[in-house]
Amino acid sequence: MKQSREIKSFIFSHYFSDGLRITLGVLLPSLVFSQIGRLEMGITISLGALCVSIADNPGPVIHKRNGMLICTLFIFLASILTGLINKSPVLVGIEIVALCFFFSMFSVYGNRASAIGTAALLIMIFSIDEQRTVIGALEQSLYILAGGLWYFILSISVAQIRPYRLAQQALGECIKEVASYLRLKAAFYDVKSDYDENYKKLITQQVTVHEHQDAIREILFKSPMMVKESTNTGRLLILVFVDTIDLFEQAMATYYDYEKIRNTYGKTNALKEFNRILLKLAEELDNLGYCIISNTKPYRLHDFQPDLEKLKAAIDDVEENQKLGNFVLKKILVNVRSMVNRIQKIYLYFNPKQLATQDIRSEGDLQKFVSHQDFDLKILKNNLTLNSVTFRHSIRVALVCLIGYLVSKLFPFGHHSYWILMTILVILKPGFSLTKQRNFERLIGTLVGGIVGACILIFIKDQTARFILLLLFMVASYSFQRLNYIVSVLFTTPYVLIMYSFLGANNLNLAQERIIDTLVGCVIALVASYFLLPSWEYHQSKNFMREVLIANYQYLLKVAEGLTGKNLNITAYKLARKEVYVSSANVGGAFQRMLSEPKSKQRNIKDVHKFVVLNHILSSYIATLISLLQQTENRFINPEHIKLLRKSLYALNESIRQMDQYNSTEFKGTEIIIPEVRNPNLIQQDYDTRLLTEQLELVNNITVEIQKISEKLVD
Repeated sequence: MKQSREIKSFIFSHYFSDGLRITLGVLLPSLVFSQIGRLEMGITISLGALCVSIADNPGPVIHKRNGMLICTLFIFLASILTGLINKSPVLVGIEIVALCFFFSMFSVYGNRASAIGTAALLIMIFSIDEQRTVIGALEQSLYILAGGLWYFILSISVAQIRPYRLAQQALGECIKEVASYLRLKAAFYDVKSDYDENYKKLITQQVTVHEHQDAIREILFKSPMMVKESTNTGRLLILVFVDTIDLFEQAMATYYDYEKIRNTYGKTNALKEFNRILLKLAEELDNLGYCIISNTKPYRLHDFQPDLEKLKAAIDDVEENQKLGNFVLKKILVNVRSMVNRIQKIYLYFNPKQLATQDIRSEGDLQKFVSHQDFDLKILKNNLTLNSVTFRHSIRVALVCLIGYLVSKLFPFGHHSYWILMTILVILKPGFSLTKQRNFERLIGTLVGGIVGACILIFIKDQTARFILLLLFMVASYSFQRLNYIVSVLFTTPYVLIMYSFLGANNLNLAQERIIDTLVGCVIALVASYFLLPSWEYHQSKNFMREVLIANYQYLLKVAEGLTGKNLNITAYKLARKEVYVSSANVGGAFQRMLSEPKSKQRNIKDVHKFVVLNHILSSYIATLISLLQQTENRFINPEHIKLLRKSLYALNESIRQMDQYNSTEFKGTEIIIPEVRNPNLIQQDYDTRLLTEQLELVNNITVEIQKISEKLVD
């Protein structure tokens, strides 16, 4: 049942939708023109469509439209230029260096601009070996232009027909990722699970959740149709997404010293009940995500009231019969109840009457939650320095592609030497770790795919059967290109071999040539990423560390507002929370990449890991504090609370100052203004006050630990 639902989720996902759309856009021109005896023209048009599909990243329709149109223009110009000079190897070498540097610099303007640059370079690579007259080069470029425009029309038409589909798919996938995060949290209450390994997975999953959340913000909050509440569907998607983020925060807020909890309560039933109910919550979220992806009305799987009662009984038993304090377990129970209530609230949105009563933020507030890419030329100019990772990468791409071109000319391995350049372009990334990962995935995928493709061509002679397999491999290749690169390459290689078989190529020689060219390209790219202007994660991680410290500082300031009697500004608080998610994901991702670098290039790896863990714990503690403040109706200004808070902010400020030598942007701490407390001795010391005191002490202890580790990292 579960496996069947996973398959259906993939079929309903935007990955599979992308695969179908790209396959249709790429294959149809070749099929149509082959029927009138102009197969070569059809293949060229298909090539234009394929390159423009690279820029067809998920996002608002207006961004997709602009990106694909600009991409079409650039591939047209790149094709004309290459066609006019490709008879001269010297001019081609100069073009490779110039265009590779120019288009690689596009990444300073974000992922979509980077994809446009990649598409233009691919057209250049595909056109290098073709010798044509001036008229022939212009004709070729016009066909590529036609292919780009064809794919643009196809993609925009599909987006207009089903305007909410992409948002539904992205939201459903995000909810499923939050479910995976909850399962990892549940594992902490399983005494048999590996604590350290589980925590590493938790950090990685947090990065994944953030990436999905950021993608949905782009789709939802930058689409006027969504934020203006013109339809129930748009309102529903925004409300569910906002509550999903709140639910994720509540899941983060359940962080405690799990090793201590295991040692203290491991023999009781309380931990088993926590594990069981969290797994049920994850299952409920999976069900919700699947229903949103499949565009069906969701229904609750579980009634959590009996589970909550059973959990409470187990917690009471800890104190009554086990004679152990259960204060921390009660705190976790409060968070679990909040998550249950949040999920129940989300289900209510699917009732039209309930949906009509819900308000969403103004369009202006929603716009604050999305990043706005500036295309000012100053950004490009400011990155023309060796201190810029993008600049170093652009130089590396230019020089390495030139080396790949020279190798293909001096040592021709076959008739498709552009495969060496294409391999270099695809796998060469700004950081060594990503290049290494892509290198491995490309090699394994090509080798296995080449064997599969050769076996198909040897044993399957029927042309119809081959064509059906070609279709299946194309859809799979394009479906997995943004989901799992190694699987995408595995399907790409046999589909390329089958495609060439229809053109009369020698199949086995072609498979051998592709594997050799890929191997050569991979070796060149990997060696260059190590020796040629390398970018090691340790240097980049310093900036990420400082950013997460600043984000947690601003997050903690929201607690200060509550403790000094101010009403919590929900928009400002959620913006601060978003920055914590973004910066935490960045520093966590940098650490994961650092682990795959050579040991000689890893510095203070244990301290960096401890820093990442401590900041994750800190943000979880702050989330718990804010949750407590929201639940406390009558708040009293407590000097002890302010004192602890000031100590924590001071420690964070000192940690940020330690990192200032790696960042030119000055950071200034904020002074907490405390209203006058007339008689501190009369301050109410109730349950909520004691809870806040304990939580603030935990925050202070963590910030002191962060200050100590920060001092080590800058020594």
